[in-house]
Amino acid sequence: MAGEGILIVEDDPPVRRMLERGLAAEGFDVRSAPDGGRALAMVEESAPDLVVLDVAMPGLDGFGVCRRLRERGMMGGVLMLTARDAIEERVRGLESGADDYVVKPFAMEEVVARLRALLRRGRDRSTRISVGEVTLDTIAGTLICGASEPVELTARESQLLELLMRNPRTVISREAAIEQIWGGAAAENVVDRYVARLRQKLGEPLMIRTIWGVGFILEP
Repeated sequence: MAGEGILIVEDDPPVRRMLERGLAAEGFDVRSAPDGGRALAMVEESAPDLVVLDVAMPGLDGFGVCRRLRERGMMGGVLMLTARDAIEERVRGLESGADDYVVKPFAMEEVVARLRALLRRGRDRSTRISVGEVTLDTIAGTLICGASEPVELTARESQLLELLMRNPRTVISREAAIEQIWGGAAAENVVDRYVARLRQKLGEPLMIRTIWGVGFILEP
């Protein structure tokens, strides 16, 4: 994993320095920002492969930073640092576009392992997937149906559609979707809400079918 670019966003200097030293020792190309505003500017200057993002920061907090990164098209992995293990905070972080989280105080070994897992996940995915007349660009986060113009998807919409498209004609349970996309930290009906959004963007004919009491299946 040597040389992968990583941006640390942490307002606590001792924690920031610890992360800088620890991740640099693992071979990452490390940059850091003390607040959300500076982080957004740095991402514009050079898009990192990964972001380690503290939740509790003055001004623009980690949730706001993550949402803006995703809105601007940042597709790299985002690992959030939180001082609270409450399910509500984890769900909020994942809903804002984060991929994983670590609770403070943390062991550097866990941070490194989770970052490497995010890198593997990103490398294992091809950038374009086609099923029937539908093509998903996982990097751009866009959907093309036939000859129509590209439709923009949110990060979570893109991840859910990718899961369904990589497993066509296979029933994906709500539990499996929540585990893979929301890290197991989401209410069960969140999948139904995102499926409804995808159906609107996919249009007719209806490709995502509900298997009552089980989950969803994509049928080209």
